[in-house]
Amino acid sequence: MYSLREGQIDDLPRVLELIQELALYEKAPEQVTNTLEMMKEDGFGPNPVYGMFVCEKDETKEIIGIAIYYYRYSTWKGKRLYLEDLVVTQSERGKGAGKLLLERTMAKSLEDGCTGMMWQVLDWNEPAINFYKKYGAAIEGGWYNVHMQDYEIKEILN
Repeated sequence: MYSLREGQIDDLPRVLELIQELALYEKAPEQVTNTLEMMKEDGFGPNPVYGMFVCEKDETKEIIGIAIYYYRYSTWKGKRLYLEDLVVTQSERGKGAGKLLLERTMAKSLEDGCTGMMWQVLDWNEPAINFYKKYGAAIEGGWYNVHMQDYEIKEILN
């Protein structure tokens, strides 16, 4: 029914569509400022900072899901794989594509000598939370996400 493979540069227009679909689902479509040019450079340029797997429907070869990951370093745990996004298009959810993507990403973490992997899930996203709980994933509270935009950093440093 589905096939998995590593993402390629030609996949990026569809990948960006899925990212925008996720942002709409998460009620924040205006937050997507990434571009195809940025994704090309950041994933396929001389110093790639992310990798991805794509899930295709066997009969149509349409990309219906993605898992985008990168590596981070934990001072407590060492090298970790960070699953930035796991997205399956609405019409294909609940049919096994998410399972394939998550398990392939888990395998990648082991292949690359990571001590584990981590990701985030919104507290109101019950379907995702229940999906991750099936794997025994620990869902922690007590931590806040902290971020600054480039223009905010520039304002402070100038």
